[in-house]
Amino acid sequence: MDKWNQFFKHHTFRIIDHTTSKVGSGDMDVIAIDRPTSPAKQKESTDPLSIPPAMESFAIDDALTISVGETISPPTARLWVYEKTIVLGIPDARLPYIERGLSWLKKQGYSAIVRNSGGLAVLLDAGVLNLSLVLPDAKQIDIHTGYDAMVWFIKELFADITKEIEVGEVRGSYCPGDYDLSLKGLKFAGISQRRVKNGSAVQIYLCVDGSGSSRAALIRDFYAVGLGDQIGTTRFEYPEVVPDTMASLSELLSTEITVGEVVERVKKSLDRLCNGTYTQDELIEEELAWYQKRYALMVERNEKILG
Repeated sequence: MDKWNQFFKHHTFRIIDHTTSKVGSGDMDVIAIDRPTSPAKQKESTDPLSIPPAMESFAIDDALTISVGETISPPTARLWVYEKTIVLGIPDARLPYIERGLSWLKKQGYSAIVRNSGGLAVLLDAGVLNLSLVLPDAKQIDIHTGYDAMVWFIKELFADITKEIEVGEVRGSYCPGDYDLSLKGLKFAGISQRRVKNGSAVQIYLCVDGSGSSRAALIRDFYAVGLGDQIGTTRFEYPEVVPDTMASLSELLSTEITVGEVVERVKKSLDRLCNGTYTQDELIEEELAWYQKRYALMVERNEKILG
């Protein structure tokens, strides 16, 4: 872990805070007024919000990953929040009754997208903070090293209030993986990674406040609807979500912690750990061009998979 201490110490970090943009509106400063979409979607609807706006965030991260990988931008920390969105993995989109599952989610007030990084279904809402650490030299470091960077940073982030954060799969949680973060055996965060060219975006969702078990219960019920009478018969083994395996940081620490407070922790920690930071929320010209292309690909991908 000392190598990550040295990495942060010798790099200036760019901070992008999109948590103050209007949640779920597509109202991010970096976005051009006319968001790109496919010709089919343009014919179908003139409403720019007919496409779940969470797609924007993954396109933005792709643009930043290219920029950082090409050393146009320094390493970057990007923070964002979206209201009532289920981010699906590719296997989720292959559920036997995915249409029923999507319809059920809509009735619960949730939109759904398929992301461009690995993993399974994850729930986003106003109490879940997303942090992307965008790092260079992806071709020179293995994928586990990227995960280790995020683990190191999160432990540093909360070192003053707990030293008990554990890393490892929490069985029964949604989107289980080797880099689940937990306290007292209960998962509060999960990490994924997306590599584009020579950059790497290590992405974490942090359940900061609210009920972790309630979020897990909704994902459990989504799988029940999407699997229907095919439970236990599919080639892919979907997780059996047990709500009591998940909790928010506020629940685990028995104290109210807000997303805004964690955002400030991230900024102060980067100031302390790095060789300087600066805030630049807007994308530069090259990044905007990459964003436009990556967003169009996200829309096309979701149309093909979800219809």
